[in-house]
Amino acid sequence: MTTTVMPRQRPAMGGFNLPNLLLEIRRVLRNRRTLFFILVMPAVFFLLFGLPNQGQSLDNGAPVTGYIMISLAVYGAMVATTSGGGMVAVERAQGWSRQLRLTPLRPAAYVATKVLTAMTLGLLAVLVEFVVGAVSGVSMPAHVWLLAGLAAWLGSLVFAAFGLFVGYLAPAENVMQFLGPILAILAMFGGLFVPLEVLPDVMQQIAKFTPVYGVGELARSPLTGTGATVGAVVNVVLWTVAFGFGAARLFRRDTQRV
Repeated sequence: MTTTVMPRQRPAMGGFNLPNLLLEIRRVLRNRRTLFFILVMPAVFFLLFGLPNQGQSLDNGAPVTGYIMISLAVYGAMVATTSGGGMVAVERAQGWSRQLRLTPLRPAAYVATKVLTAMTLGLLAVLVEFVVGAVSGVSMPAHVWLLAGLAAWLGSLVFAAFGLFVGYLAPAENVMQFLGPILAILAMFGGLFVPLEVLPDVMQQIAKFTPVYGVGELARSPLTGTGATVGAVVNVVLWTVAFGFGAARLFRRDTQRV
């Protein structure tokens, strides 16, 4: 008597599917603390620091409030995507990395789900900030709203990779406490809270090498009229590749030892 062993079929796309992605997004959106920090705080910051500058203009005549709104939209998106990526630390602590070894879900599909979830949070952060700005009287041409919003959102991919990198590097109980102050410092030295022009020359040079600088410059360029500079694009690409590579290496190390 012979026994026929049927080959094990792997799921399409490594197990990545839309229902699982939607479930992951719903799970994240139920976290009230996360929603507060990524949706409420940036909007409050605009009301506190943006509205007092109503009526003031940049050198090209663009509203200062628009400049502040876009900067805070970038900040909200970076906090959102970093938080979304960093949540892998909690799952690691719960033993989810071990469970993945027993399922047909491929590592690439798992990481893609986390990145898309983080980017969804980033999109919500940008939209909320822009809605608050529009209701508060920020007036910009339609193409500026569109291009600035897209740049703020797509540029936050840097921080989705950063969140994954830190999530596989730091223990779960410390990851968000660790990320919060770092993001605030990066935002300050990257020109989101304070225009780089008011900082000392040394700090301005240092800021150009931070992961926040490129995203902020690209997002504000439709408003300021400076265009997408090569330095800003290179900054975004290099930091995304660096964090993505680091996250991939740590992910392999994490799954190999379980």
